Amino acid sequence: MSPTTVAVVQTGPVPFDSPATARKVADLIARAADRGARLAVFPEAMIGTYPKGLTFGAPLGRRTEDGRDEYATYAAAAITLDGEEIATVAEAAAAHDVFVVVGVIERERGTLYCTSVHISPEDGVVGHHRKLMPTGAERLVWGFGDGSTLPVNETGFGRVGTVICWENYMPLMRQAMYAKGVEIYCAPTVDDRDSWQSTMQHIALEGRCFVLGSAQAIRRDAFDDDYDSTLEPNDAGYLIRGGSVIVGPSGEVLAGPVFDREEILTATIDVSDRARYTYDFDPTGHYSRPDVFSLTVDERPKPSVRFDG
Repeated sequence: MSPTTVAVVQTGPVPFDSPATARKVADLIARAADRGARLAVFPEAMIGTYPKGLTFGAPLGRRTEDGRDEYATYAAAAITLDGEEIATVAEAAAAHDVFVVVGVIERERGTLYCTSVHISPEDGVVGHHRKLMPTGAERLVWGFGDGSTLPVNETGFGRVGTVICWENYMPLMRQAMYAKGVEIYCAPTVDDRDSWQSTMQHIALEGRCFVLGSAQAIRRDAFDDDYDSTLEPNDAGYLIRGGSVIVGPSGEVLAGPVFDREEILTATIDVSDRARYTYDFDPTGHYSRPDVFSLTVDERPKPSVRFDG
């Protein structure tokens, strides 16, 4: 492999306006390409919006009518993978020769999923990962993914996989990705706590991989005045403040973190450098002890209804 420039894009959506957000993503792909990037990673729930601070009117035992209206607005902003928004992003990826990882709120029938989409400049959508475990109140509005959407894609400059937000705290999820040979580990998130930085460095060291953590940065005033968030912005006016970072397989921070602004972070990486660090630690090879520990990953789709015949 030869050295390649990769980009982490710290930004936020045009809230609840997915076509406009897709156009924003396309513009940011062009800007990342102007800086030499062959890969651009966007945050969790970029297209479709992360509804930070909303409760959707759901006290235990009841859903309010206002909450149902709130959810209807949110569902209307969700997208399908064959829709115009992904087509807009794929067109930009092709035009600028950039492999894109972008977080979306995906709609399938009556359920929404927090999904990360892999888009190749040559082939369009080559994979998508639905978040396996929505965190806390996210379970109210998002469905659960299954093992059929755990792609790791060969790009020509490294094997790219995605683990979303607090899935990164799931040890078996990480082990599965390492076993798939992930070299460029993408971690889109909305977690803007200082402690997230330790998680990104730990994964880089544990997986002996490059970690690209892409966090949203969005101000409270990007939302309408009637946006009923129970959470207050920080002193700089950000409802989600960022914290994007790029970390190498030695745990060295290569770019970032940055807070309280939109930013494109870049770093030049070479996945062949990983051999210098897998030399003394390979989590699914010589350091795995399969005689003691084993992991089975069920990658079969789990539809709720099967029609046989």
